Amino acid sequence: MINAVGNPQTLLLLGGTSEIGLAIVEEYLRKAPARVVLAALPNDPLREAAVAQVKAAGATKVDLVDFDALDTESHPKVIDEAWAGGDVDIAVVAFALDGDAEELWQNQRKAVLVANINYTAAVSVGVLIGEKMKAQGFGRIIAMSSVAGERVKRANFVYGSTKAGLDGFYLGLGEALAPFGPKVTVVRPGMVRTKFSAHVKEAPLTVNKEDVAALAVAASDKGKEIVWAPGPFRFVMMVLRHIPRAIFRKLPV
Repeated sequence: MINAVGNPQTLLLLGGTSEIGLAIVEEYLRKAPARVVLAALPNDPLREAAVAQVKAAGATKVDLVDFDALDTESHPKVIDEAWAGGDVDIAVVAFALDGDAEELWQNQRKAVLVANINYTAAVSVGVLIGEKMKAQGFGRIIAMSSVAGERVKRANFVYGSTKAGLDGFYLGLGEALAPFGPKVTVVRPGMVRTKFSAHVKEAPLTVNKEDVAALAVAASDKGKEIVWAPGPFRFVMMVLRHIPRAIFRKLPV
């Protein structure tokens, strides 16, 4: 349970090798030590490095759980394992897949793969985490969305559409869970400097993963539903949402 000064005792990271996810875990561990559950692909070569990183950051214990986002039938077992050591205070949903934007809309197999990981799997674990936190009467979920999902643009509409779906689901989950105690924070970063985005030209307002982590943790601690990273993106998107489509499609990608 989150202690008297607001520090969680147990953290769950779904997407156990995610750079942003690990940065969020480290941000919490800077405040106080905690047990960490990393849920990651069984054959992910970065698993052991993630465990070492979290231990070095101050985790009192690190449990590693096998998690395949595409195998939704296994997700109940994954979440049960995450809760096997006791209640989970913070669950971070931080797994995603991207690809060449022009290939994705012309390759059915790859488009479905991105949709299944970024949206279907996120819904699957969200429902299960919601059930656990509703039963325990407390907890926080941090869901990694993207400004790409706020108004989907031609340049990356397959990826953007999956984030739009994830965003809508977790905002709704937050409203559904609110009467029972748990809270949900949706994080909408722009471009973040990670290996995930290394293949894309850096855009204005690009931030470091540590910046996203600090904003995500602060917003979750305050019970905020949405946070943009960096903060000014809130006002950028406020404008973009109201631009007529005929003009919007002509804007630089």
